[in-house]
Amino acid sequence: MDRDTAATVGSSRAGPPSEQTASAALDDHGLVTAWSSGARRLLGYEPVEVVGRAAAGLLAEALPATATIRCAEREGWSGQVAVRHHDGHRVNVLVEVHPLLDAAGETCWFLTVAGPEQPGAPATEDVRAAGSEPGTATLKQWALDQIPLPMALFDRQALAIALNAAMERAVGESERDLLGVRIGESGHLKGLDDLDEVVERVLRGGETVPREAFLRTPGETRAWLLSLYPVRDPAGRVRAMSLAAVDTTEQVRARRRLSVLNEAGLRIGTTLDLTRTADELAEVCTDHFADFVVVDLLDSVLQGRDAGAAPLGDVLVFRRAAQRSVLPGCPEAVVPLGATHTYPADSPPGRALAAGRPSRHQIDAATLRWWGAGSPERARSIKVHGMHSMMVAPLRARGVTLGLAILARHRTAEPFGEDDLLLAEELAARAALCVDNARRYSRERAVALALQRSLLPHHTPRQAAVEVASRYLPAHSRAGIGGDWFDVIPLSGARVALVVGDVVGHGIRASATMGRLRTAVRTLADMDLTPDELLTQLDDLVLRLDRENSEDGDFTPAEEYASEVGATCLYAVYDPVSRHCSVARAGHPPPALVTPDGRVDLLDVPAGPPLGVGGLPFEVAEFDLPEDSVLALYTDGLVETPDRDPDDGYALLRAALATPGRGLEETCDSVLRSLLSDRRTDDAALLLARTRALGPDRVATWDLPADPAVVARARELACAQLSAWHLEDAAFTTELVVSELVTNAIRYGGSPVQLRLIHDTALICEVSDASSTAPHLRRARVYDEGGRGLLIVAQVTERWGTRHTGTGKTIWAEQPLPTPA
Repeated sequence: MDRDTAATVGSSRAGPPSEQTASAALDDHGLVTAWSSGARRLLGYEPVEVVGRAAAGLLAEALPATATIRCAEREGWSGQVAVRHHDGHRVNVLVEVHPLLDAAGETCWFLTVAGPEQPGAPATEDVRAAGSEPGTATLKQWALDQIPLPMALFDRQALAIALNAAMERAVGESERDLLGVRIGESGHLKGLDDLDEVVERVLRGGETVPREAFLRTPGETRAWLLSLYPVRDPAGRVRAMSLAAVDTTEQVRARRRLSVLNEAGLRIGTTLDLTRTADELAEVCTDHFADFVVVDLLDSVLQGRDAGAAPLGDVLVFRRAAQRSVLPGCPEAVVPLGATHTYPADSPPGRALAAGRPSRHQIDAATLRWWGAGSPERARSIKVHGMHSMMVAPLRARGVTLGLAILARHRTAEPFGEDDLLLAEELAARAALCVDNARRYSRERAVALALQRSLLPHHTPRQAAVEVASRYLPAHSRAGIGGDWFDVIPLSGARVALVVGDVVGHGIRASATMGRLRTAVRTLADMDLTPDELLTQLDDLVLRLDRENSEDGDFTPAEEYASEVGATCLYAVYDPVSRHCSVARAGHPPPALVTPDGRVDLLDVPAGPPLGVGGLPFEVAEFDLPEDSVLALYTDGLVETPDRDPDDGYALLRAALATPGRGLEETCDSVLRSLLSDRRTDDAALLLARTRALGPDRVATWDLPADPAVVARARELACAQLSAWHLEDAAFTTELVVSELVTNAIRYGGSPVQLRLIHDTALICEVSDASSTAPHLRRARVYDEGGRGLLIVAQVTERWGTRHTGTGKTIWAEQPLPTPA
């Protein structure tokens, strides 16, 4: 600073305020009428050079629109003005304009200059030299311009009269372009449908109104929380409206993401069906932020081969699980649902799958070739429908790569952003867990169903007592495979055992338990136990299984409940010779009997406790069944459903069985149609048995005295009967069997002794006596006189055995019928 300047600055600081301030006066026409020494020092003009001239000639650029509007309304104004120094350089100053009235009532103007805009610039020294200090109005203007929140001021007609720099940056336009524009008409503000009402409430009612709106700029659309409030004069009158805005874009995006994720939690995974779960993911995405979505699952995973990471190779094989579009009919899809297709390993889907992370892509000519590699149809669809932005989100859960979701936009103008990518990743992660649950359940269900079907009879064993037909229908996939079973077991004496049971619970455990019980029933049936005795033995077995499971180890509460073993069972024995049927049940639904005339009754069989309770007896009910009657055995899943009263189920069962003369297979189908729906919550098993009778022409019976001499007579009677049946080829073996069995009965048993021959699917020889002692095979020593008879019988027949009766025992042996010549 030179000496003259220093003296000037020093004198200005020491001088009176009027000399320290750069000021001027203008008349109503904008002509300069007064010029202070501070103004002379600031701009270098002498009073004679400017007084009487238009003040507009001193401007370096036009006044802001705000200043023009305020001056036209004869109101004060403060703000930045660019003026020209005497030597030609530009000086930016902050001016305060005050309207004054002369004696004639004309408006004149008094201007004061606070100083240059930027401290430290050359003009700053001029202001300081002039001794000017910023006034309150200038400080307010600075604060308004520098506040980080976008703000704007509107007059009573809702026209913009001022806005700060933050607002200019927010809308992407200058103040000059927005001044005089009515609020909401600039084309940027969206989401204020009730704008006129809001303005009325602020300017007329004096309310402060908050609103959420969106500002659409060339770069993006951002969310703002607006606060519109009235500006009052000292008298409390509303003179203007101010708007302050807070950028809430990130909060809005977070709320939207949480909202979508919350909705996805309710909509994705509603079933344990793979394709349905994939479709739910696609549906949520198209409902909220995508125009076209496909979900492809790895074909290897669907076939049960887990992949710990993304598979390696040149080509990845997928199966289309779901596809959704905002367009009707999903015209963008080029792969049908359920069909297999491939992606190259170096394609965007292949790379995203290998990396295990989602990716976002803008589609241009170069990337279009990349996306369409190996599939011209796919590239054509992308081009025809104008897909411009795509995302790939891998589906991965519990270390298993399951597939991927591909999302595209073609109707939405904005491309996918980072927030969309984050949302897609979170949705894919949630959906992947549901898909993996469905995959695991499908695999477990398939195993359980295979186990269940392998344990059920595949064909009816050879027997003449009954004609049978059966059905087994597993529960709907979500309920899981249960433990229902049925069986038809041939017994000695041409009798047959009919069994139906139901194990508590679902899944592989229930199927395995069912297999153990079915095997136990077959073993106990071979011992020719009565129905009540058999159920008692089976009850003990279930109690042992339950104890073994409880001792296996630690269980969660759900697993402990699932480990409990319980079952119901119905066991019936039918004798075609006497047409007598013995039935006992353990907590199982009663059997239904259809007589030849079509009448249907539920047999009165004591219910008995379910298996696994222990300590309670079972009772046997005895019935004589007419020939050609139908005995219906079933599980509770057939008649009992959550939405139907059990009595209604039994009524439907009677109605479905009541048609006489109909085939058993047709009757089975009719029963299932009448009683079961597609949404079964429990397994259902049905066993129908039409009774047959063996008349006197198929059975021969002789009462024999307990005399050893009668053995020869017994052989003669047997051979004569074989001749009547044209079974002479079986005479030698039959004579041997009759001789040994009758001899044993006379020697070791007691009177009365009875011989019976039955011509059934096999030739059956039975000898009954009054003794309860059962014979058994033993190895005879060289000099033993006995012990060889049963060994001979076992060698020459297919099977033999002993069953106990109410009066003693019966020893029986079966041999195949001779093959006709």
